[in-house]
Amino acid sequence: MKKTTGVIGGIVIVFIVAVILLINIDFNRLGKENAYVQLNEEPRVEEETLESGEVMKRYWYELPAYNKEGKAIAVEFSASRALREDAYLMLYLDDSNEVTSYDEVKESDIPSEVIEKIKS
Repeated sequence: MKKTTGVIGGIVIVFIVAVILLINIDFNRLGKENAYVQLNEEPRVEEETLESGEVMKRYWYELPAYNKEGKAIAVEFSASRALREDAYLMLYLDDSNEVTSYDEVKESDIPSEVIEKIKS
C-alpha cells in the first residue's frame, strides 16, 4: 500500500512540475537566433473588419535586422499595435529567418558592431 501511494504521489509531482514548466516556457523564443533592429520606418497597416463590425489592425514592419556578427538580414514581422518609434528590438528568428517573437531593448544591450550597422 505504501509503495503504491508513493508511486502515485511521484507521478502527480512529475505531472505538476511538467505543467508548470510548459506554462512558463515560451516556445517562440526557445533556441532561436537573435537579431536587432531599430524601428525607424512607418509600419504598413492592414485593417480587417470582423463580422461584429469591429476593425482589427495589424502593423507590419519590413526592415533590415542585424545578427550579433553585424550581418544584415531582411525581416518582416507584425504587431497588434504600433510599436514605439525609434525603439530597438531584439528579434527571435527561426531557421528560415522568420520572426517568432521580439522584445524591446536598450541601445546599451545591443552589441557595438550591430549598433554601428544600425546607425549607418
